[in-house]
Amino acid sequence: MSQSEQNVRSWSKWHMRLHKRLKQHKSLLPSNSTLLLAISGGQDSMALLKLINDLKRLYKWQIEVWHGDHQWHPKSKKIEEELKLWCLKMQISFHSNKAIKQEVANEEKAREWRYKKLIMKAKLLSSKNINFPCQRILTGHTATDRAETIIMNLARGADLIGLSTLKEQRNLDDNLELARPLLIFNRDETLEICQEFALPIWVDPSNENMNLTRNIIRKEILPTLNSIYKGADSRIASVAKRLESYSEDQQLLAQIAIKFCQEGQITSLSRKKILDFPNSIRKIILTKWLKILGVTRVNTLQIEEIDAKISPKKPPGKIHLHGKFILSWNKESIYISKKTNQQK
Repeated sequence: MSQSEQNVRSWSKWHMRLHKRLKQHKSLLPSNSTLLLAISGGQDSMALLKLINDLKRLYKWQIEVWHGDHQWHPKSKKIEEELKLWCLKMQISFHSNKAIKQEVANEEKAREWRYKKLIMKAKLLSSKNINFPCQRILTGHTATDRAETIIMNLARGADLIGLSTLKEQRNLDDNLELARPLLIFNRDETLEICQEFALPIWVDPSNENMNLTRNIIRKEILPTLNSIYKGADSRIASVAKRLESYSEDQQLLAQIAIKFCQEGQITSLSRKKILDFPNSIRKIILTKWLKILGVTRVNTLQIEEIDAKISPKKPPGKIHLHGKFILSWNKESIYISKKTNQQK
């Protein structure tokens, strides 16, 4: 195949769609930089690798691939070896890390491990090539992943922030951003990309584990919704995108309100001032305030409970929150403290 034929074959409607998006959002994947791609070997990540690798000549990118072996199944080593050989054949730099059992005991720990290793690798790449710094880590999350997340968070009772997750871009560390350029595609489309370009796909057996919540949503709930309303996953994902804008505006206004209610220190708010706000706004302020103070895993039901207990004419009290935080209130103030080792 001649070079011109290869170039034609390497440009498709998929390349055009991503190219247009990058032109619209120029800060998503900056030119003249190194991109570190997190590649599992599944259809989404392989579609990402194909499109980004083909577009690199236009944007003058240096492409680096990272693969994390969780050792969750017997085939993980084979997947890593075969993916490495494929990347070497395609002249793409390949890096990998192997986890130990304690580091990836569950989905949350595995995600933390992956990002920790990716950030370390990105910093190392930047230190070795200051002219092409690694400012972006890319993942193959799609619109379908976004839809799965919003369904899962709805079931958990998440607030607006929780419903606007899987953003197209977010900060990871100094001068390092996470980018998800495939959010404009759904999973059916990434499969089409892999088939059209005869890309290898390594199926992770853990994706078939129906004890994992996301797999139930992926295998049962979303297919049912798509059978009732074709393209439901893409539409649900677009709702998440709109909620993202609403959430950002809401958070900015909440910060202004918190400063207004502050009593000298961020750990204390005026109960009288916060009660001057409508009920719905109070809950937004409380949610943002607790997040600023480092209180995690506060769901909508807990915020509603707090809001009800600090409402007018309610007596002083306190609530124990996740992370050993204690939220207390009296007639004048609402304040937060952290339980010490001496406290029972």
